[in-house]
Amino acid sequence: MNKVLRAGRRATFAVFLLNGFVMGMWVVHIPAVEDRAGIDHALLGWLLLLLGGGAFLGMQAAGPLSDRFGPRRTVPAGLALCAAALVLPGLATNAWTLAGALLVLGFGNGCLDVSMNTHAVQVERGYGRPIMSAFHAVFSVGGVLAALAGSQTLRLDWSPVAVFAVTAVVGIVLAVVVTPMLLRSEAEEAAEAATGPGAVADADAGRDTGAEPLPGQADAPSPPARKAALRTRTSGRIWLLAVLALMLMLSEGVANDWSTLHLKDVLDAPESTAAFAYGAFATAMTVGRFLTDRVAARFGSFAVLRYGAALAAVGMTLAALSPSVWAALVGWTVFGAGLSGCVPQLFSAAGHADPAGAGVNVSRVAGLGYLGMLAGPAVIGPMTHLMPLNLAFFLPVAFCVSAAVAAGVLRTPEQDPAEEPRAALSEGTV
Repeated sequence: MNKVLRAGRRATFAVFLLNGFVMGMWVVHIPAVEDRAGIDHALLGWLLLLLGGGAFLGMQAAGPLSDRFGPRRTVPAGLALCAAALVLPGLATNAWTLAGALLVLGFGNGCLDVSMNTHAVQVERGYGRPIMSAFHAVFSVGGVLAALAGSQTLRLDWSPVAVFAVTAVVGIVLAVVVTPMLLRSEAEEAAEAATGPGAVADADAGRDTGAEPLPGQADAPSPPARKAALRTRTSGRIWLLAVLALMLMLSEGVANDWSTLHLKDVLDAPESTAAFAYGAFATAMTVGRFLTDRVAARFGSFAVLRYGAALAAVGMTLAALSPSVWAALVGWTVFGAGLSGCVPQLFSAAGHADPAGAGVNVSRVAGLGYLGMLAGPAVIGPMTHLMPLNLAFFLPVAFCVSAAVAAGVLRTPEQDPAEEPRAALSEGTV
């Protein structure tokens, strides 16, 4: 595997890690920011919607920009913006300034989310085998590191502004450092290959970045009618991927927001024990994502989505119907393990569907999926007025079953490198 591609992969890992660290630092310091702004929990809940709204807007903006300018430009810009915007909530002194700060932070996070996933798709295309889930696992590791570091800074009584400022500086420095390591987009390589006397040689050199054509790609241009038909099919497929992302990320959001309350309120577990519900889920998600790429390379992304979503449905059902705390913890663990690899497969499929429009496609899937995660509390909360909390969990069960049934949307070998693993698998992890 060539050095350029390896460097691109390392840079992508670094960006995902720091994104997880930045957002983790925000989560750890929410109580301190709330106190400084002088607001209550209810108002904070409404203001957090601005964080999600800003992220959605950032995702929609970053998609076309990534396609036009390439992730080599949009990733550093998104990273610098997200890191710098982290300082703003620490400076907020009232609800209005915090609202503006969260909107900007969300926008920066959304821009970074789409641009880094678009670059991850490009790296994965070069490797010719699934590697997307590992990037998402590293994002989770960044959140864990933020929790550990944040607990220490809080113990030392550091102000949120100081912690956020240090994190922002690290992010901006990393944006500068990784820029030369990021891969050029295929459009940039094509433009360079089309100019100058050594066009053919340049084109061959451009392919050294590892951005190999996927199986089934034609060398000759298709007739306009064929292109239009392909574009229509691709667009329909992308929206189906987006709907699946919404359902699965809503299910993930249910675990984030309600797993601890489930053990405490439904099973009467002590708070110290109830906290293990989310811990079990998050640990299973992280470990599962580190393992998913190998599974996808062996059996295909279709199998990961179908059997992963089915396993998640079984885990959630076990948690919902369990009469004991320990059985419920097993259920949340199984739920996290099953769900862990599903969403990365959707992002990967969206990016590979049309390399020229990878940014826009990823932004659609990520944007709708993110709305699903935000909708989790809004949907489950009102349902608890009509039924017990554990019975409301059968909504994500239904969503997981639906995703398993619809997993066939990933069975397109010409657009998914996971369906035809290449010889690179035998080389092991690069």
